[in-house]
Amino acid sequence: MAENITIARPYANAIFRLAKEQKTFKEWSQQLQVAVAVTNHVKIKAVIDSPKLDKTQIATLVCELCGTELNQYGQNFIKLLTENRRLLLLADIAALYELQRAEAENTVEAEVTSAFAVTPEQEKKIIVALKKRLGRDVHLKCIVDPSIIGGVVIRAGDLVVDDSIVSRLQKLETILAH
Repeated sequence: MAENITIARPYANAIFRLAKEQKTFKEWSQQLQVAVAVTNHVKIKAVIDSPKLDKTQIATLVCELCGTELNQYGQNFIKLLTENRRLLLLADIAALYELQRAEAENTVEAEVTSAFAVTPEQEKKIIVALKKRLGRDVHLKCIVDPSIIGGVVIRAGDLVVDDSIVSRLQKLETILAH
């Protein structure tokens, strides 16, 4: 994994610089998201790894499957990755790009996992609290996971706040065991 990130970083940096220069952060995010979805499909991964197709055929197939979601720069990027046998690193490239984009736009993606659906009022309170703590605009994604029983788990960048019932029970178990 660390090696993949190391290999993916220059590609992500190049895309980020181009997006910054052209002021197309959102467009590149969308293109990368579509391309990752296509290349992560099991059958497409098999085609990418297949020795039966040459690089040009693979790049053409991926670009066709992405359709109009890829502009000329996006298509050229897919061709470049295919030529350099890096197409399967696209998810890592996209993740690194999104980190750079968030830094440039002073935003952070946060994830709230709770046992029950979070109300809009609760979402607003969480966003305000995270914005105050992190000093960034917060984009919140809410996930319902009944296995945590109650409470919430919040992840935003390096910050993890685990106030779930399962976590509390585990801490109690540890205390009682010693």
